Amino acid sequence: MTDTVTLHTYFRSSCSARLRIALHLKQIPFTSVYVNLLKGEQSSPAHLTINPSGTVPTLVIQRDSQAPVTITQSLAALEYLEEAFPDRGPALLPPASDPESRALVRTLAQIIGCDIQPVTNLRILKRVAPLGADRAGWSKDLIEDGLRAYEAIVARSAGRFSVGDQITIADLCLVPAAWGAERVGVDLGAYPVTHGIVKNLEAEQAVKLGHWTTQDDTPEEFRLKA
Repeated sequence: MTDTVTLHTYFRSSCSARLRIALHLKQIPFTSVYVNLLKGEQSSPAHLTINPSGTVPTLVIQRDSQAPVTITQSLAALEYLEEAFPDRGPALLPPASDPESRALVRTLAQIIGCDIQPVTNLRILKRVAPLGADRAGWSKDLIEDGLRAYEAIVARSAGRFSVGDQITIADLCLVPAAWGAERVGVDLGAYPVTHGIVKNLEAEQAVKLGHWTTQDDTPEEFRLKA
């Protein structure tokens, strides 16, 4: 079976970074299609045909002559990669024989996905600004609330990573969220267990390859210098 994998992505999108890291971790070759959020390309008719939400990422998998699989939510796409490519790279979830750990991974991922990431979303921040709120300050306060919850849980579950010593979907959500948190002035050192996990993740090659400073659509002024 031949798979053609395409990722519609934006360099600074934390949700896109989750999938970039996962694809590199599982060693699944993919082609990137770059969607410039600042230029509004996510709202173009062509993009809305692929992703009616007008967001990134979108994961498209063409498997031989079958109809393409299109997934427009990053958490669903992460679980799809785990289920559709079980023999590629490390498992992203604990085994089915350990439903408690699987639920823990999903809980942590949803703290990021539901409590932290939305308040960093460009579309949300644009709607907050006319209300007179300090966008960065508003976002920072809510991110810190989410990180406090994350820290309380991983203080009991962490090894090298969020749940033991294997990278899971929770970690794929955590590390891009940490990058976003730092951009708005959050001190990750206030969450020592979480901060240690992030440092361990940043040493992984797949994370380096998925980092927002290393993408082909990263503007030159933001690119990681060798």
